[in-house]
Amino acid sequence: MNLLLFLSTVLIWGTTWIAIALEVGPVPVLVSVFYRFALAALILLGALAATGRLSVPARRHHPFILAQALCLFCCNFLCFYAAAATVPSGLVSVVFSLATLFNAVNARLFFGTPVTARVALAAALGVCGLLLLFGHDVAVGIDGGTPRGIGLAVLGTLFFSLGNMASRRNSEAGIPPLTANAWGMAYGALVLLALMGITGTPFVAPPSGTYVAALAYLAAVGSVVGFTTYLSLVARVGASRAAYATVLFPIVALAISTLFEGYRWHWTGLLGLAVALLGNAVTFWRPAAPRTRSSLRGRAGRFLSGLS
Repeated sequence: MNLLLFLSTVLIWGTTWIAIALEVGPVPVLVSVFYRFALAALILLGALAATGRLSVPARRHHPFILAQALCLFCCNFLCFYAAAATVPSGLVSVVFSLATLFNAVNARLFFGTPVTARVALAAALGVCGLLLLFGHDVAVGIDGGTPRGIGLAVLGTLFFSLGNMASRRNSEAGIPPLTANAWGMAYGALVLLALMGITGTPFVAPPSGTYVAALAYLAAVGSVVGFTTYLSLVARVGASRAAYATVLFPIVALAISTLFEGYRWHWTGLLGLAVALLGNAVTFWRPAAPRTRSSLRGRAGRFLSGLS
């Protein structure tokens, strides 16, 4: 089950980048993000209501659901969209892969979770792999706006990690990920709407069928399904291990770019892919427990009882 959740997250979030690119145009970023999470909230709240699973968490939980909303369904996306306007998308992906490190540190700060050598090694391999994977293209594409873009990407990654911590707290408080996501996306859409009013950002209607299709995919699949699988994984295996999906989904995005945008691989990219996959293996590999005499006797007893 954990592997299925992990692979689903990687594949879904790896394909959202091309959908986001299709939305770039006359619609302001703030409006596009609002459309995405307003539609996602309607879909998820409607589905839960239709299946009789919609519930309202106790009042004491709502500040933490709001924190999750601000970090995962609002501020982080505003930072990443703004960063993508000034630096190459590959560099944004490299910075976002630091979520593995941020989650390990924040889990230690907020929950006392020890930073294991396995998590540290996997995170280091993942970041190094992505640096190799995107380094060649990043070196070509850097310009004067890079420092600001890097700062925004780091800030967005920090928001994402803090949202992971809020999600972990909500899960440990007994709030199902679907419920937390549904109300969190609704809160996020309301905050984005308020920001539009404060900043005077005008509503711009979706300009084309392509935009509408991309929006539907980002809302229904990228947000409703993607965040549910990811935050379910956080609840099951912890934020540090779950965040390794953020290292691998840019590789999926790059594979799509190879098929549809003519991306050409460099030898450093192939090496980086191998290093990132090695980090993935380190994250999920577990040595087999040694067989003791008692366990062997127990297995033999169950076998013999099954014959009788």
